Amino acid sequence: MVEVEPVSSSGVGVLDKATLILDCLEAGPVTLGQLVNATGLARPTAHRLAVALTHHRLVARDVQGRFMLGPRLSELASATAEDQLLAAAAPVLDKLRHATNESAQIYRRQGDWRVCVASAERPVGMRETIPVGTQLSMKAGSAAQVLLAWEDQGRIIEGLRNAHFSAAMLASVRRIGWAQSVGERERGTASVSAPVYSPTGKVIAAVSIAGSIDRMSRQPGRMYAEAVLEAAAALTAALRAS
Repeated sequence: MVEVEPVSSSGVGVLDKATLILDCLEAGPVTLGQLVNATGLARPTAHRLAVALTHHRLVARDVQGRFMLGPRLSELASATAEDQLLAAAAPVLDKLRHATNESAQIYRRQGDWRVCVASAERPVGMRETIPVGTQLSMKAGSAAQVLLAWEDQGRIIEGLRNAHFSAAMLASVRRIGWAQSVGERERGTASVSAPVYSPTGKVIAAVSIAGSIDRMSRQPGRMYAEAVLEAAAALTAALRAS
């Protein structure tokens, strides 16, 4: 294994050593011995820091017990795309709202919740208003399905506990590329959602429309999936362009 170049000192030794470990793992999974050889750290120090980073999900272990970069890093990287996502949101949601005549939203996952980060209200008539900043459950609704469907297996299993949707439904979402719900989160309301991807291909948000079942029917995907998918593709393209 190629030895990792020493990082410039920040004056905080433990932080510099932790950064050295992360730099080493960038090339792929390594054993503890390989980590020691690559970083030049003492074996107890390398092990203690790697385990501590694992606790914070900055480092993970593969099936062979090797250290590798953890899921928290990709989550933080995805969060940096939020400004670009919000910059592109207004015209896309406006177009989606007018194409469907329903309110449109963008959701991002934050822990056990999905949070509305952008919204465009239905222009006339009864509105299913979801203000920006609203926290909704990850256990119900088409946006929750989308935000969970492409997670790793462990998070999917955890997310399905007490959920209003099933593993089979999430498999269907991954296959067709969008989700629908009817009375799942709130009686009388239907929704359709599709995933927004980061430049690295990770699902970082869900774009949705929501309205009454009377308008959207009990099969809202048949009517609106194409428009929602088009909006999701436009947001994904905007992130890649930026």
